[in-house]
Amino acid sequence: MISIRRCSVTLVAILALSGGALPAWAQMHVFDPSNYSQNLLTAARTLEQVNNQILSLQNEAQMLINQARNLASLPYSSLQQLQQSIGRTRQLLSQAQNIAYDVQQIDRAFSTTYAPASANQSAQSLIANAQTRWQNSVAGLQDALRVQATVVGNLDTNRSEMSALIDASQGAAGALEAAQAGNQLVALQAQQLADLTATVAAQGRAQSLEAAARVAAQDQAREQLRRFLAPNTGYQPSTVRMFHE
Repeated sequence: MISIRRCSVTLVAILALSGGALPAWAQMHVFDPSNYSQNLLTAARTLEQVNNQILSLQNEAQMLINQARNLASLPYSSLQQLQQSIGRTRQLLSQAQNIAYDVQQIDRAFSTTYAPASANQSAQSLIANAQTRWQNSVAGLQDALRVQATVVGNLDTNRSEMSALIDASQGAAGALEAAQAGNQLVALQAQQLADLTATVAAQGRAQSLEAAARVAAQDQAREQLRRFLAPNTGYQPSTVRMFHE
């Protein structure tokens, strides 16, 4: 046993002196500061890369969240209220009495009721046309007042809708919500302009009918005066008839 151990120690010494590789059981672990520092630096760089990747993923996730907010629809819609307001105004315009907003109907009226009085028209026809013109004027004024009342009634609805849309725009989470709120505000302004146009149209119609009635009445008055002054057709007092008798 002692001789074997001595041989082993001698073999190790010989290999060490000759520069040969030592067997695994004969090698000793030696601490290398340079190698340790290099390994530590590599681990730190690897950790930094991992952190950068995590930060990049977080940024991408936030970008997706922002895109989702931009694509989110506005939870409030004033479309139904606007359609109802426009519908009320349009219904009144479609219910215009006698002479409606129709070019062909207007042309027929001005070729008959508002046409110049002719010599072959009977007195009953002249009186009937005058009465129809008066009725048209009254109906036009009534229609104008109804449209004005409806437009004034729409003001409260428009005011509440505008307030709700402004609140929705200020609290919008994304670009799409803000854009939709802006579009609805534009639609509300368009509805208000439509009400204003309807009011002007109704008022203009009433004024036009009244002016046309005055012109037709003046023409009819001239015709009636001509008939009154025509020979053998005018009014003769009873005393004159008695004198001739």
